[in-house]
Amino acid sequence: MGKSLALFIGTFTTLLAVINPLESLPIFLKLLTGQDSQAHRQVARLACFYATGLIFFFLVFGTLMLKLFSVSLSMVRIVGGIILMRIGFSLFLPSASGGVIHGGGGGSPQQAGNIAFVPLAMPLMFGPGVMATIMGMSSLVKHPISDFLELLCICLAVVAAMLVTYLILAYAKELLGRIGPHGIDAATRIVGFFVAAIGMGLVFHGIFDALRDYKIIPMG
Repeated sequence: MGKSLALFIGTFTTLLAVINPLESLPIFLKLLTGQDSQAHRQVARLACFYATGLIFFFLVFGTLMLKLFSVSLSMVRIVGGIILMRIGFSLFLPSASGGVIHGGGGGSPQQAGNIAFVPLAMPLMFGPGVMATIMGMSSLVKHPISDFLELLCICLAVVAAMLVTYLILAYAKELLGRIGPHGIDAATRIVGFFVAAIGMGLVFHGIFDALRDYKIIPMG
């Protein structure tokens, strides 16, 4: 039970930190300039739905892809950890995302769906960091059937992280007004530390498993 809870907390916090919906607030508001709160919630709901679908698709078929390309789980942990460390360190730096993407104020359902999928769902919510997180955490589940509880915890963590992301985006105006740019910047730098630490943990476990896989150290 302790391992399952740790896996849930680790996956939830890492996903939320990598997605970093607070940093996406300026982009989200820019894309929906002139839209009302109902439109904000609709686009946020669609974006989170698309991103959740992509995450679960990669969670289910990611292991199959690894077997297809003959990539070991230990290597996935190492590479995923390096990616997470890089993202964590980059979160300490000032973000220049505020004016990168230009959005229109069009309010048609088709435009809302397009914005929700690109760029919100992908690549802002579902990018290399999220893929690395999912593959790294799922690699800790050795046997999906016998370790079903651990796998369930990962799935619940994904849903919980996307729910928090939806709430942050749906109430973007209110949050940005209360927290302010400096508050968002401070929160971003704090979570960056934890993302880098979790990434370092994945690298450590990946190296240890690789040494055992190649029989450099005895199997424990």
